Amino acid sequence: MVGMILRKIYCLIVIMLMMLIQPACNRSETDLNRKITETKIRLVADGIITDATFRFVDERDAKVYPRPEEAPENACLRPENAYNDWRYWNGVLNLAMLKLSDLLDDTRYREFALENVAFGFDHSGYFEERWSGENKWEYPFGQFFITEELDDCGSMGASVIEIYHLEPQERYREYIEHAAEHILHKQDRLEDGTLVRSFPRRWTIWADDLYMSIVFLVRMGAMTSDRRYFDDAVKQVLRYHKYLFDEENQLMVHNWYTDTEKPSIAYWGRANGWALLAQTELLDHLPRYFPGRDTLLTLFRKHISGVMQYQDSSGLWHQLIDKDDSYLETSCSAIFTYVISRAVNKGYLSARYAPVARRGWKGILTRIRSDGQIEGVCTRTGIGDDLDFYYRRSTPLNDVHGVGFILLAGAEILELESK
Repeated sequence: MVGMILRKIYCLIVIMLMMLIQPACNRSETDLNRKITETKIRLVADGIITDATFRFVDERDAKVYPRPEEAPENACLRPENAYNDWRYWNGVLNLAMLKLSDLLDDTRYREFALENVAFGFDHSGYFEERWSGENKWEYPFGQFFITEELDDCGSMGASVIEIYHLEPQERYREYIEHAAEHILHKQDRLEDGTLVRSFPRRWTIWADDLYMSIVFLVRMGAMTSDRRYFDDAVKQVLRYHKYLFDEENQLMVHNWYTDTEKPSIAYWGRANGWALLAQTELLDHLPRYFPGRDTLLTLFRKHISGVMQYQDSSGLWHQLIDKDDSYLETSCSAIFTYVISRAVNKGYLSARYAPVARRGWKGILTRIRSDGQIEGVCTRTGIGDDLDFYYRRSTPLNDVHGVGFILLAGAEILELESK
């Protein structure tokens, strides 16, 4: 009898010890994961700071100049590093560096974003004076002084708004107002108000443009307290879901052609990423009781559910989400990881979604090399009318389309692991 009692006491002690040890083990594992994540995103961010020289190179002879005015008149200049140009991916990068600066309390990343925006304002005039009709997507700072489409001003405009809050310069304010005027009143739209492009066919709805518009609109709404910007942002989400969202597999097609009233054949990864990133931005900035918020949450959750079902065992997602014979692509994987972890952190999704984000980040870590270079990012991509177009897109090492998303994802995972 005494022996039985002692055995019970022994079992109880063992159970209590296990209960005490397990949380400590979990904390230890979480702390290790946080340390690995912070080390990796600092490696990427510090590499950006090192590589972004804020100088110009002459493509003829590779000579480098601190200021374009110091080069010969016949020089063929461009920024020495793509991080210092004025493209939509630079806007994502600036926003990511600002977020990272706040999270890690490291002013170097904020200073990068401040200097990067100022660099464009300081030097774009030189290139505008010499522009003679070159392709704006290839010409240095071409998208600074040529505003025709949403990706000319939306993403970079959003980063200028954030910089304006830190350094309220008049030239920044003028740019912001110019971008707002374009998006609200000059950008092409369908009769129902849906934002569109005039190419590759007249008119085409690009999933990418949900982000290119909303990332700016929501910040304008917050900055000015003018609900027109929020109203337009909400309307775009509803319209884009109407045209692009496939209810059967719960993914967005890349585009919709209005002339044939037919959708694209491709469920491109980054296009779905852009759309989900836009919806996250809207939920982050929209006033809590704004009309239609519940509908937006429903659409967002449905889209997330669609994306989740295609996550690869590696944690990554495919270039064509529903085609497991297409390559595993890093930028869309980073966006999905970011939006899911962000949604859990903000309460848009329940905590049961957190493992999806963690698996995504585990996969992304395999794409960050020991030198901070990023592998597997699809290069700039237009619209293709056959799937082979997407299958064959190249993945240059450290392509600029991926770096900002990697930093956003890593920063949000850090916050997730701190809960």
